[in-house]
Amino acid sequence: MKEHPLVREVYPELVAELARLLEAEGERNLAICAHDLRLVAPCGCKDDFCQSIRTAEHPEGTPYGPGHRNVILDPEEGMLILDVVHERIVYVEVLDRPPMVRKDAVA
Repeated sequence: MKEHPLVREVYPELVAELARLLEAEGERNLAICAHDLRLVAPCGCKDDFCQSIRTAEHPEGTPYGPGHRNVILDPEEGMLILDVVHERIVYVEVLDRPPMVRKDAVA
C-alpha cells in the first residue's frame, strides 16, 4: 500500500503556518506533530470556500467520540480549525482562504 504524502511536501506554507499558530496558542506538542501530518484525502465537500484535508482515516458520518477536541487557530486570513483526537491532528479545516497550490503538482 502506498504511503500518503507528507502535508509539508505538498503544502509547505500551510504546515509552517500551522506550526507557528499552534506555538502561539501554547500547543507545542501539536506544533511538532504538524510537521509529520500525512495528506490522506481532501475534504470532498465541493464547497468553493473549503480546502480542508483529512490527515488520518475517518469513517464517513461518524463522530470522533471521546478524546476529540477542536483547536481554533487565528490566521491572518480565513479560518483554520483542527480536529484533534487523543492529541493527534486528524483533520485540518481550511476555510475562506486563498487557493492552496500543491507543490507536488509541478512534478
